[in-house]
Amino acid sequence: MIAAPVRRGLACAGVLVSTLLVGSAVVLPSSDSARAMSVLEPELSEQMASMSTGIDQPLAVSGDAAEARNALIPLSKVRLESPGYLRRVEMSATSESTAERCLAQAIYYEAALEPLSGQRAVAQVVLNRVRHPAYPNSVCGVVYEGANRPVCQFSFTCDGSLLRSPVKSYWDRSQRIAREMLDGDSVPEVGTATHYHADYVVPRWAYTLGKITQIGRHIFYRFPGAYGSAGTFNQRWSGREFIPTLDFANLRLKLAAHQDLMEGQAGDFVPGTTVVADVKDRHAESDVGGRLNTTTQWRLEIPDPVQLSAGYRATLAGQTVSAAAISDSQNDPGTTQ
Repeated sequence: MIAAPVRRGLACAGVLVSTLLVGSAVVLPSSDSARAMSVLEPELSEQMASMSTGIDQPLAVSGDAAEARNALIPLSKVRLESPGYLRRVEMSATSESTAERCLAQAIYYEAALEPLSGQRAVAQVVLNRVRHPAYPNSVCGVVYEGANRPVCQFSFTCDGSLLRSPVKSYWDRSQRIAREMLDGDSVPEVGTATHYHADYVVPRWAYTLGKITQIGRHIFYRFPGAYGSAGTFNQRWSGREFIPTLDFANLRLKLAAHQDLMEGQAGDFVPGTTVVADVKDRHAESDVGGRLNTTTQWRLEIPDPVQLSAGYRATLAGQTVSAAAISDSQNDPGTTQ
Protein backbone atom coordinates (compact mmCIF):
# COMPACT_ATOMS: atom_id res chain seq x y z
CA MET A 1 0.00 0.00 0.00
CA ILE A 2 1.38 3.38 -0.94
CA ALA A 3 -0.81 6.29 -0.13
CA ALA A 4 -1.67 9.12 -2.43
CA PRO A 5 0.20 12.39 -1.65
CA VAL A 6 -1.94 13.75 1.17
CA ARG A 7 0.83 14.90 3.41
CA ARG A 8 2.24 17.47 0.97
CA GLY A 9 -1.16 18.88 0.05
CA LEU A 10 -2.81 19.15 3.45
CA ALA A 11 -0.23 19.10 6.21
CA CYS A 12 0.56 22.41 7.83
CA ALA A 13 3.70 23.13 9.84
CA GLY A 14 3.22 22.66 13.55
CA VAL A 15 2.65 19.99 16.11
CA LEU A 16 -0.70 18.64 17.21
CA VAL A 17 0.52 15.29 18.40
CA SER A 18 -0.60 15.89 21.97
CA THR A 19 -4.25 16.01 20.88
CA LEU A 20 -3.95 13.04 18.52
CA LEU A 21 -1.96 10.68 20.69
CA VAL A 22 -3.88 10.83 23.96
CA GLY A 23 -3.92 7.56 25.86
CA SER A 24 -0.64 6.28 24.43
CA ALA A 25 1.06 3.25 25.90
CA VAL A 26 4.03 1.08 25.10
CA VAL A 27 3.44 -1.75 22.64
CA LEU A 28 5.90 -4.62 22.78
CA PRO A 29 7.47 -5.71 19.47
CA SER A 30 5.15 -8.77 19.72
CA SER A 31 5.12 -11.75 17.39
CA ASP A 32 3.75 -10.20 14.21
CA SER A 33 5.84 -12.40 11.93
CA ALA A 34 4.97 -15.52 13.92
CA ARG A 35 1.27 -14.65 13.78
CA ALA A 36 1.44 -14.14 10.01
CA MET A 37 3.38 -17.37 9.47
CA SER A 38 0.73 -19.33 11.34
CA VAL A 39 -1.90 -18.11 8.86
CA LEU A 40 -0.10 -17.45 5.57
CA GLU A 41 2.24 -19.54 3.47
CA PRO A 42 5.94 -18.92 4.25
CA GLU A 43 6.74 -16.89 1.11
CA LEU A 44 3.81 -14.56 1.64
CA SER A 45 4.40 -14.16 5.38
CA GLU A 46 8.00 -13.13 4.71
CA GLN A 47 6.76 -10.24 2.58
CA MET A 48 4.42 -8.95 5.27
CA ALA A 49 6.95 -6.74 7.03
CA SER A 50 7.82 -4.87 3.83
CA MET A 51 4.25 -4.38 2.58
CA SER A 52 4.06 -0.72 3.55
CA THR A 53 2.14 2.35 2.44
CA GLY A 54 5.44 4.22 2.13
CA ILE A 55 8.38 4.38 -0.24
CA ASP A 56 10.70 2.44 2.07
CA GLN A 57 9.87 -0.85 0.41
CA PRO A 58 10.86 -2.68 -2.79
CA LEU A 59 9.28 -0.98 -5.82
CA ALA A 60 9.08 -2.47 -9.28
CA VAL A 61 8.20 0.83 -10.98
CA SER A 62 7.59 4.41 -9.91
CA GLY A 63 6.91 7.67 -11.70
CA ASP A 64 5.13 8.23 -15.00
CA ALA A 65 5.46 4.62 -16.15
CA ALA A 66 3.71 3.25 -13.06
CA GLU A 67 0.15 4.05 -14.14
CA ALA A 68 0.57 2.17 -17.41
CA ARG A 69 2.21 -0.76 -15.65
CA ASN A 70 -0.57 -0.88 -13.05
CA ALA A 71 -3.16 -0.97 -15.81
CA LEU A 72 -1.52 -4.14 -17.16
CA ILE A 73 -2.00 -6.02 -13.88
CA PRO A 74 -5.23 -7.98 -14.42
CA LEU A 75 -8.11 -7.96 -11.98
CA SER A 76 -8.53 -11.02 -9.83
CA LYS A 77 -11.02 -13.54 -11.23
CA VAL A 78 -11.98 -14.63 -7.72
CA ARG A 79 -15.55 -13.75 -6.78
CA LEU A 80 -15.79 -10.59 -4.69
CA GLU A 81 -16.77 -11.46 -1.12
CA SER A 82 -17.66 -9.52 1.99
CA PRO A 83 -15.57 -10.11 5.12
CA GLY A 84 -18.59 -9.33 7.28
CA TYR A 85 -19.01 -6.59 9.83
CA LEU A 86 -16.57 -5.76 12.58
CA ARG A 87 -18.78 -6.53 15.55
CA ARG A 88 -18.57 -4.07 18.41
CA VAL A 89 -17.45 -5.43 21.74
CA GLU A 90 -17.62 -4.13 25.27
CA MET A 91 -14.90 -1.55 25.77
CA SER A 92 -14.15 1.49 27.86
CA ALA A 93 -15.03 4.96 26.64
CA THR A 94 -11.30 5.68 26.36
CA SER A 95 -10.70 2.65 24.14
CA GLU A 96 -13.69 3.56 21.98
CA SER A 97 -12.48 7.13 21.39
CA THR A 98 -8.93 5.90 20.80
CA ALA A 99 -10.10 3.42 18.15
CA GLU A 100 -11.97 6.23 16.43
CA ARG A 101 -8.87 8.43 16.58
CA CYS A 102 -6.61 5.76 15.08
CA LEU A 103 -9.03 5.06 12.23
CA ALA A 104 -9.53 8.78 11.58
CA GLN A 105 -5.76 9.24 11.41
CA ALA A 106 -5.49 6.49 8.80
CA ILE A 107 -8.29 8.05 6.75
CA TYR A 108 -6.83 11.55 7.00
CA TYR A 109 -3.13 10.92 6.47
CA GLU A 110 -3.62 8.22 3.86
CA ALA A 111 -6.58 9.51 1.86
CA ALA A 112 -7.83 12.98 2.82
CA LEU A 113 -7.57 14.18 -0.79
CA GLU A 114 -9.23 11.08 -2.17
CA PRO A 115 -12.95 10.98 -3.07
CA LEU A 116 -15.27 10.09 -0.23
CA SER A 117 -15.56 6.53 -1.52
CA GLY A 118 -11.76 6.26 -1.50
CA GLN A 119 -11.53 7.47 2.08
CA ARG A 120 -14.12 4.94 3.18
CA ALA A 121 -12.27 2.22 1.28
CA VAL A 122 -9.07 2.93 3.22
CA ALA A 123 -11.03 2.63 6.45
CA GLN A 124 -12.46 -0.68 5.21
CA VAL A 125 -8.94 -2.05 4.68
CA VAL A 126 -8.05 -1.20 8.28
CA LEU A 127 -11.18 -2.92 9.60
CA ASN A 128 -10.60 -5.92 7.32
CA ARG A 129 -7.17 -6.33 8.85
CA VAL A 130 -8.61 -6.23 12.36
CA ARG A 131 -10.70 -9.28 11.43
CA HIS A 132 -7.85 -11.14 9.66
CA PRO A 133 -5.75 -13.40 11.93
CA ALA A 134 -2.52 -12.33 10.23
CA TYR A 135 -2.87 -8.88 11.81
CA PRO A 136 -3.38 -7.36 15.28
CA ASN A 137 -6.92 -7.63 16.66
CA SER A 138 -7.37 -3.93 17.39
CA VAL A 139 -7.82 -0.85 15.23
CA CYS A 140 -4.81 0.97 16.67
CA GLY A 141 -2.76 -2.21 16.57
CA VAL A 142 -3.37 -2.46 12.82
CA VAL A 143 -2.76 1.22 12.10
CA TYR A 144 0.43 1.48 14.17
CA GLU A 145 1.90 -1.90 13.31
CA GLY A 146 5.64 -1.47 12.79
CA ALA A 147 5.56 2.23 13.71
CA ASN A 148 8.92 2.02 15.52
CA ARG A 149 10.56 -0.24 12.95
CA PRO A 150 12.41 0.55 9.72
CA VAL A 151 9.29 -0.23 7.66
CA CYS A 152 5.82 0.44 9.05
CA GLN A 153 2.53 -0.79 7.61
CA PHE A 154 0.97 2.68 7.29
CA SER A 155 3.70 5.13 6.38
CA PHE A 156 2.26 8.17 8.17
CA THR A 157 3.01 6.49 11.52
CA CYS A 158 6.76 6.46 10.92
CA ASP A 159 7.64 9.21 8.40
CA GLY A 160 6.95 12.26 10.59
CA SER A 161 3.56 13.15 9.16
CA LEU A 162 1.97 12.98 12.61
CA LEU A 163 4.04 16.00 13.61
CA ARG A 164 2.02 18.15 11.22
CA SER A 165 -1.27 19.65 12.22
CA PRO A 166 -4.26 18.38 10.23
CA VAL A 167 -6.57 20.78 8.42
CA LYS A 168 -9.63 21.01 10.63
CA SER A 169 -12.33 20.56 7.99
CA TYR A 170 -10.63 17.48 6.57
CA TRP A 171 -9.92 16.09 10.03
CA ASP A 172 -13.56 16.57 11.08
CA ARG A 173 -14.66 14.65 8.00
CA SER A 174 -12.18 11.85 8.74
CA GLN A 175 -13.57 11.55 12.26
CA ARG A 176 -17.11 11.36 10.93
CA ILE A 177 -16.19 8.62 8.47
CA ALA A 178 -14.37 6.72 11.21
CA ARG A 179 -17.43 6.82 13.45
CA GLU A 180 -19.69 5.64 10.63
CA MET A 181 -17.40 2.76 9.70
CA LEU A 182 -17.01 1.64 13.31
CA ASP A 183 -20.80 1.77 13.65
CA GLY A 184 -21.21 -0.80 10.88
CA ASP A 185 -20.90 0.94 7.50
CA SER A 186 -18.97 -1.00 4.89
CA VAL A 187 -17.52 -0.64 1.38
CA PRO A 188 -18.51 -3.74 -0.61
CA GLU A 189 -16.56 -2.53 -3.65
CA VAL A 190 -13.24 -3.52 -2.02
CA GLY A 191 -14.49 -6.80 -0.58
CA THR A 192 -11.80 -8.56 1.47
CA ALA A 193 -9.04 -6.11 0.51
CA THR A 194 -6.18 -5.93 3.00
CA HIS A 195 -3.76 -3.85 0.91
CA TYR A 196 -3.68 -0.86 -1.40
CA HIS A 197 -1.15 1.39 -3.07
CA ALA A 198 -1.25 4.61 -5.07
CA ASP A 199 -1.26 4.28 -8.83
CA TYR A 200 1.97 6.26 -9.29
CA VAL A 201 4.05 3.35 -7.96
CA VAL A 202 4.13 -0.42 -8.44
CA PRO A 203 5.35 -2.24 -5.33
CA ARG A 204 6.70 -5.71 -5.97
CA TRP A 205 4.00 -7.25 -3.83
CA ALA A 206 1.36 -6.04 -6.30
CA TYR A 207 2.18 -9.08 -8.46
CA THR A 208 1.67 -11.53 -5.59
CA LEU A 209 -1.81 -10.43 -4.44
CA GLY A 210 -5.19 -10.33 -6.14
CA LYS A 211 -6.12 -6.96 -7.65
CA ILE A 212 -9.72 -6.03 -6.82
CA THR A 213 -10.43 -2.49 -8.00
CA GLN A 214 -9.21 1.10 -8.15
CA ILE A 215 -10.93 3.96 -6.33
CA GLY A 216 -9.41 7.39 -6.86
CA ARG A 217 -5.63 7.02 -6.88
CA HIS A 218 -5.60 3.85 -4.77
CA ILE A 219 -5.58 0.29 -6.12
CA PHE A 220 -6.91 -2.36 -3.73
CA TYR A 221 -5.75 -5.96 -3.31
CA ARG A 222 -6.68 -9.12 -1.43
CA PHE A 223 -4.60 -12.04 -0.25
CA PRO A 224 -4.48 -14.88 -2.80
CA GLY A 225 -6.57 -18.00 -2.49
CA ALA A 226 -8.10 -19.03 0.82
CA TYR A 227 -6.01 -16.43 2.69
CA GLY A 228 -8.20 -13.71 1.19
CA SER A 229 -11.52 -15.53 1.34
CA ALA A 230 -14.31 -14.30 3.58
CA GLY A 231 -14.09 -17.35 5.82
CA THR A 232 -10.59 -16.39 6.95
CA PHE A 233 -11.80 -13.08 8.42
CA ASN A 234 -12.90 -14.61 11.69
CA GLN A 235 -10.76 -12.77 14.23
CA ARG A 236 -12.61 -11.00 17.03
CA TRP A 237 -12.01 -7.36 17.83
CA SER A 238 -10.27 -7.26 21.20
CA GLY A 239 -11.61 -3.84 22.19
CA ARG A 240 -8.29 -2.97 23.84
CA GLU A 241 -7.20 0.18 22.04
CA PHE A 242 -4.11 2.30 22.67
CA ILE A 243 -1.53 4.16 20.63
CA PRO A 244 2.08 3.08 21.13
CA THR A 245 4.80 5.33 22.44
CA LEU A 246 6.57 6.71 19.39
CA ASP A 247 10.17 7.75 18.84
CA PHE A 248 9.52 11.44 18.27
CA ALA A 249 13.20 12.29 17.85
CA ASN A 250 13.34 9.91 14.90
CA LEU A 251 10.04 11.24 13.54
CA ARG A 252 11.43 14.80 13.61
CA LEU A 253 14.47 13.65 11.66
CA LYS A 254 12.26 11.92 9.09
CA LEU A 255 10.06 14.99 8.71
CA ALA A 256 13.07 17.33 8.37
CA ALA A 257 14.58 15.09 5.71
CA HIS A 258 11.32 15.09 3.78
CA GLN A 259 11.04 18.88 3.99
CA ASP A 260 14.64 19.29 2.80
CA LEU A 261 13.85 17.06 -0.17
CA MET A 262 10.76 19.07 -1.09
CA GLU A 263 12.60 22.38 -0.75
CA GLY A 264 15.35 21.08 -3.00
CA GLN A 265 12.79 20.12 -5.62
CA ALA A 266 11.05 23.48 -5.38
CA GLY A 267 14.18 25.51 -6.08
CA ASP A 268 15.71 28.47 -4.31
CA PHE A 269 13.78 31.51 -3.21
CA VAL A 270 14.81 34.60 -5.17
CA PRO A 271 15.81 37.35 -2.70
CA GLY A 272 13.87 40.57 -3.02
CA THR A 273 10.81 39.06 -4.67
CA THR A 274 7.43 38.19 -3.25
CA VAL A 275 7.03 35.01 -5.32
CA VAL A 276 8.28 31.71 -3.92
CA ALA A 277 9.27 29.07 -6.45
CA ASP A 278 7.05 26.04 -6.44
CA VAL A 279 7.75 22.50 -7.61
CA LYS A 280 4.53 22.52 -9.67
CA ASP A 281 5.57 25.57 -11.69
CA ARG A 282 5.85 25.06 -15.45
CA HIS A 283 7.78 28.04 -16.72
CA ALA A 284 11.23 29.46 -17.33
CA GLU A 285 13.35 30.43 -14.32
CA SER A 286 12.97 34.14 -15.16
CA ASP A 287 9.19 33.89 -15.36
CA VAL A 288 6.97 33.88 -12.27
CA GLY A 289 4.41 31.75 -14.07
CA GLY A 290 1.48 34.15 -13.92
CA ARG A 291 1.84 34.91 -10.22
CA LEU A 292 2.31 38.63 -9.69
CA ASN A 293 5.74 39.71 -8.43
CA THR A 294 4.93 43.08 -6.89
CA THR A 295 8.59 44.13 -6.54
CA THR A 296 8.83 44.74 -10.30
CA GLN A 297 6.16 47.49 -10.15
CA TRP A 298 4.44 45.65 -12.96
CA ARG A 299 0.69 46.09 -13.13
CA LEU A 300 -1.90 44.20 -15.10
CA GLU A 301 -3.28 46.34 -17.94
CA ILE A 302 -5.53 45.15 -20.76
CA PRO A 303 -4.82 47.27 -23.89
CA ASP A 304 -7.73 48.99 -25.58
CA PRO A 305 -8.01 47.31 -29.02
CA VAL A 306 -9.64 50.43 -30.47
CA GLN A 307 -6.46 52.35 -29.84
CA LEU A 308 -4.11 49.63 -31.09
CA SER A 309 -5.81 48.16 -34.13
CA ALA A 310 -6.82 50.06 -37.26
CA GLY A 311 -8.26 46.82 -38.59
CA TYR A 312 -10.50 46.56 -35.57
CA ARG A 313 -11.78 50.11 -36.09
CA ALA A 314 -12.48 49.42 -39.75
CA THR A 315 -14.37 46.23 -38.95
CA LEU A 316 -16.43 48.01 -36.31
CA ALA A 317 -17.25 50.85 -38.70
CA GLY A 318 -18.35 48.35 -41.35
CA GLN A 319 -20.62 46.61 -38.91
CA THR A 320 -22.20 49.96 -37.97
CA VAL A 321 -22.90 50.84 -41.62
CA SER A 322 -24.40 47.41 -42.27
CA ALA A 323 -26.63 47.64 -39.24
CA ALA A 324 -27.88 51.08 -40.34
CA ALA A 325 -28.65 49.82 -43.84
CA ILE A 326 -30.65 46.88 -42.51
CA SER A 327 -32.58 49.18 -40.21
CA ASP A 328 -33.44 51.58 -43.07
CA SER A 329 -34.64 48.74 -45.28
CA GLN A 330 -36.87 47.39 -42.55
CA ASN A 331 -38.42 50.82 -42.00
CA ASP A 332 -39.02 51.46 -45.73
CA PRO A 333 -42.70 50.68 -46.51
CA GLY A 334 -41.80 49.94 -50.11
CA THR A 335 -39.30 47.24 -49.28
CA THR A 336 -40.48 43.72 -50.03
CA GLN A 337 -39.97 41.37 -47.11
